[in-house]
Amino acid sequence: MNSKIFLDLLTGRHPELLNLQDTISQAAETIIKAYNAGRKLLICGNGGSSSDSDHIVGELMKSFENKRPLDISFKRRLAEVSRERGKYLADKLEHGLPAISLSAHTSLTTAICNDIDPDLVFAQQIIGYGTEKDVLIAISTSGNSKNVIDACITAKAMNMTVIGITGKSGGAMKQYCDILINVPEEKTASAQELQLPVYHTICRIVEEHFYGEDG
Repeated sequence: MNSKIFLDLLTGRHPELLNLQDTISQAAETIIKAYNAGRKLLICGNGGSSSDSDHIVGELMKSFENKRPLDISFKRRLAEVSRERGKYLADKLEHGLPAISLSAHTSLTTAICNDIDPDLVFAQQIIGYGTEKDVLIAISTSGNSKNVIDACITAKAMNMTVIGITGKSGGAMKQYCDILINVPEEKTASAQELQLPVYHTICRIVEEHFYGEDG
């Protein structure tokens, strides 16, 4: 399915996002390019945006809307390793697109907050997880969250691509974003209501590229 179809479905339901079609498409293509190069996606945000980070990972690391069967050669390897469990694993496991939510590891995040600085909770993880040409999705409805801004700065210094998903103004973090998807809302709840269909559309485009009929 052509990505334009997904974008048209999005803006058909949310016409206020029409001006962001090209930017959303660019974000999806950037993630596809990174995956093709063997890179990964890191995602961060606070509060509801933290939940969104986890949500995105859930759509990418297993099937979202398309089947993702393992390669035949790997299925055979599973059976060779274990005759008892290999077939079950081969039938049940799916391809995943590598994505990490920087909000997900409580022991690590609390250690960073306690031992270093709470504002560095995401930036420190980028130092550990990030490599050149990886992609960071930074989510902040205001665009002014210090820990998200620090994550963007660190990612840029590591030659990662930064995709920002923000409210209308883009806030202070927009200057560190290679791609800015600033939904046309200022209030937190209203912005988040538009951000969810945006990242769902990105996930759909990315998954379709790799696991669609033409993938």
